[in-house]
Amino acid sequence: MPWDWDKLQKQKMGKGGNPAQMDEVFDKFKGLKGKLPGFWIIIGIVIILIIVSSSFYTIGVNEVGIIQRFGKYIRTTPPGLSFKLPWGIEKLTKVPVRLVKKEEFGLRTIRPGVRTQYARSTEYLNESLMLTGDLNVAVVPWIVQYRIKDPYDYLFKVRNVDSTLRDLAESTMRLVVGDRSINEVISKREEIADQAKVLLQQEMDEAQTGINVVTIEMKKTNVPEPVQPSFNEVNQATQEKERMVYQAREEYNKAIPAAKGNAEKTIKAAEGYALDRVNRSKGDASRFLAVYAEYAKAKDVTRRRIYLETLKDLFPRLGSKYIIDAEQKNFLPLLNLGREKGVEK
Repeated sequence: MPWDWDKLQKQKMGKGGNPAQMDEVFDKFKGLKGKLPGFWIIIGIVIILIIVSSSFYTIGVNEVGIIQRFGKYIRTTPPGLSFKLPWGIEKLTKVPVRLVKKEEFGLRTIRPGVRTQYARSTEYLNESLMLTGDLNVAVVPWIVQYRIKDPYDYLFKVRNVDSTLRDLAESTMRLVVGDRSINEVISKREEIADQAKVLLQQEMDEAQTGINVVTIEMKKTNVPEPVQPSFNEVNQATQEKERMVYQAREEYNKAIPAAKGNAEKTIKAAEGYALDRVNRSKGDASRFLAVYAEYAKAKDVTRRRIYLETLKDLFPRLGSKYIIDAEQKNFLPLLNLGREKGVEK
């Protein structure tokens, strides 16, 4: 069957010299002329749904809603269901005011939990390298936890709040660490964290960031790895020095009080002996004066009484006494003097 080339071209062109596909489109459009009111109703319903869906919104319990009309701040809405003008007129921004956020310095959290795992790499090392007050380098990682307290300031007063927070936190921590020695930085982390929190909050308030610093948590502070062996040796020498000083103080506290006690004891004994001798001397002098006064009144009687009292005290010390007649010429009776005493016993 031979091909009719002209007839084939006419079929491709369609009616009126237009392509066949265009003719089909025109036919469909002509078919919609009778259905045009229903089409516009569908379009209207879609528009109404868009307006309604963009006008009503819900704010969570941990959030507040910031409404902007053509970019200008209008109001802040509390949690719950609220209404605003449709999309394109008013814009809603939800701000989590009760959510506690955090920024990490010198480390990054890999796996949170009871024993949180952190990543420490050279990429984060520059954030935590700091110069202490005694010109030592310390690695000070820390975490800042914060909450949004003023949504208006948080959204409109500072262009990039997170970057500002990181810059101010790093400068504040370097300021606090720069005023302390390396030993204080390692051993007094809580004190440094409290001081840094107060200073950082002051900086955030002056910058009008709308952020409240909840806490600053200091992680394990140390010196860089290349100098850790030398630093450990210095610490050991310092500890040995302190141990020797404490030992010497202990010996001092034992010896000095004992010596002071002995000296005080000797002094008190000497004072007691001196007081005893003085009192005895005063007593003897008083007794002598009393005797002398009586003696002055009756010298013979007093002299005889003193003589008799003296003999009374003296004779018992002499033992046996023998009185021999001066005119005795025979010495034989004297031979048995010692034996008589032995017989009596």
